[in-house]
Amino acid sequence: MKAPKRLQTLIDEGLIDSVLRQLMSGKEAMVFVVRCGDETRCAKVYKDATERSFRQAVDYTENRKVKNSRQARAMAKGTRFGREATEAAWQSAEVDALYRLAGAGVRVPKPYNFFEGVLLMELVVDADGAAAPRLNDVAFTASEARSHHASLIREVVRMLCAGVVHGDLSEFNILLAADGPVIIDLPQAIDAAGNNHAKRMLLRDVENLRHFFGRTAPELLATDFGHEIWSLYETGALAPDVPLTGQFVHRAGPVDTGSVMREIDDARLEDAERRLRMQQSR
Repeated sequence: MKAPKRLQTLIDEGLIDSVLRQLMSGKEAMVFVVRCGDETRCAKVYKDATERSFRQAVDYTENRKVKNSRQARAMAKGTRFGREATEAAWQSAEVDALYRLAGAGVRVPKPYNFFEGVLLMELVVDADGAAAPRLNDVAFTASEARSHHASLIREVVRMLCAGVVHGDLSEFNILLAADGPVIIDLPQAIDAAGNNHAKRMLLRDVENLRHFFGRTAPELLATDFGHEIWSLYETGALAPDVPLTGQFVHRAGPVDTGSVMREIDDARLEDAERRLRMQQSR
């Protein structure tokens, strides 16, 4: 196929040889299958902020590092330079998270390069060598649901041990590779220690997994891995191989009504986005 303008730049620079086909178009990027020498990879081309449906909510961008105070002021004021800086920070967040998580042994696509707003990375494939499907597009037995859920809970733990919370984890951004689930789409990833919303987002990520796999394996609906994982993290006892029970005893205490309302709003937004993605995937 004819290379899109953004990918033609990578061809001119010798980073890719050709564009084979478009793989998907998501809420923040378009993904293409490309050829690099003897290897087939994928290239994620980020959409401009005006074309994206995913909101760069302050909850996600809180405490993200910027190059200098001038850049931070411009981003806060929303100047043209500030908007460009915000966009660059949004894209580099995924790149930084991928390199950090891949180094920690988390099942994410291997990143190769990031150039001119294009992320070049591993193409995740199924047993037949074709592009791996999203979890949402696959039917599971109860046994498979339990196995994949356990695998992904372990990946959430590894991510948190590496200091990262996905922030938007669901069946729509997990691929089923030949050897198991692979987590994708990390531009909204947050720093667990530096973001005040980290706990709420981790709980939501785990809840999304519980809800999805619980449709096939209902016993999973009685688990509470989210609070168990966060409790271990807060006490410094979390490790990639720490035993988990899926049970957690909540202590009685004053209710943070503001936090409860935010969780309700997040749940409503997540449900609306899930319905939209399901309609778009049909």
